[in-house]
Amino acid sequence: MNSATETKTRSAADTLSYMPGFGNDFETEALPGALPQGMNSPQRCNYGLYGEQLSGTAFTAPQGENERTWCYRIRPSVKHSGRYRKIDLPYWKSAPLVDPDVISLGQYRWDPVPHSGDATTWLTGMRTMTTAGDVATQVGMAAHVYLVTQSMEDEYFFSADSELLVVPQEGRLRFATELGIIDLAPQEIAILPRGLVYRVEVLEGPARGFVCENYGQKFALPDRGPIGANCMANRRDFKAPVAAYEDREVPSQLTVKWGGHFHTCDIPQSPLDVVAWHGNYAPVKYDLNAYCPVGAILFDHPDPSIFTVLTAPSGVTGTANIDFVLFRDRWMVAEDTFRPPWYHKNVMSELMGNIYGQYDAKPQGFVPGGVSLHNMMLPHGPDREAFEGASNADLKPVKLEDTMSFMFETRFPQHLTPFAAKEAPLQDDYVDCWADLPKLFDGTPGLK
Repeated sequence: MNSATETKTRSAADTLSYMPGFGNDFETEALPGALPQGMNSPQRCNYGLYGEQLSGTAFTAPQGENERTWCYRIRPSVKHSGRYRKIDLPYWKSAPLVDPDVISLGQYRWDPVPHSGDATTWLTGMRTMTTAGDVATQVGMAAHVYLVTQSMEDEYFFSADSELLVVPQEGRLRFATELGIIDLAPQEIAILPRGLVYRVEVLEGPARGFVCENYGQKFALPDRGPIGANCMANRRDFKAPVAAYEDREVPSQLTVKWGGHFHTCDIPQSPLDVVAWHGNYAPVKYDLNAYCPVGAILFDHPDPSIFTVLTAPSGVTGTANIDFVLFRDRWMVAEDTFRPPWYHKNVMSELMGNIYGQYDAKPQGFVPGGVSLHNMMLPHGPDREAFEGASNADLKPVKLEDTMSFMFETRFPQHLTPFAAKEAPLQDDYVDCWADLPKLFDGTPGLK
């Protein structure tokens, strides 16, 4: 690395500037004049750079949905790709995965997947819990837990199958991407687009968290409908990185996830060599504390969809391929109302994770780092303690505090992986949490 490049790269990494917006058209350059103006593909780019487009949608996608970014890089990507050989990452699985020895029909809950003490990177530390849909036809998702103890050293990765929604629970990670650097901590999320090359470094470890791998249409902000223009997640609170490049000629390895399988090749340099870029296809981070929940201010408990942060549409209007739903601290003020989530069966399959604190419908057992699964059309709801507490509470305004849980919800059934069924710390007695709910019916009118 020459000294000028080294200074510039380190400066960008240390200051970690970001640009606000979600789905914006951004432009950024790490060297003055590196970004062409008024055109995308000049005959000769400044600094001897190569112009290259990264397309996140088909060329002919509607204008409001079309996503692409123009990159001006030291070498074109064809120089960062070689002869691939297949490798095995045994704990990272893709749909369809239906193991005849695994029963996915049920209500399940797991304790946090423990750190083993083994050295694991972003790739070797990924543990798939559930899969849904079909990676080959680009529908559905997979839900993972990651356990990362060491940085990727001259190793790089991209997924051709999916975009990744990363939800940290402990530790801090740095995502050094082609388009810039994102640092990520608990109570934040990041979206890593399909096809984007990056390296993951451990800033503070061990690191554990959750990943939703989205095979389908990209995550978008949900329509607010009658809520109007404000609240929920606002575009300005999402942050995209500024350009930061590496000019390092060192033996490196690039791994690609393609068609549910992993392939790797050797390359002679870092592929993170984009000096300038402009477009609307980029990684972003978001502080979950910026999410402004909307709820009932008189009576009744609204559907949990009111807490949707991001949605990935499917071909069925109003029925998502994936919804990312956040349950954070908020005021509870509804009158004469059972305030926790009510009992229900759902056409959607719900995988929940606890980032920190206590979830109001399950006071016991659902601990930070834990995961639960309520598959499609299987009943679930509060346990006895939550039911009795909510049924007899003095309904004055109460602030639900020190809590943050989320849900990956999909229209497809989620199938357990062998890891989830046989190795992850399953709470075998979870389904019994409803066993002691009493029969209260006695044929007489209820008391009001």
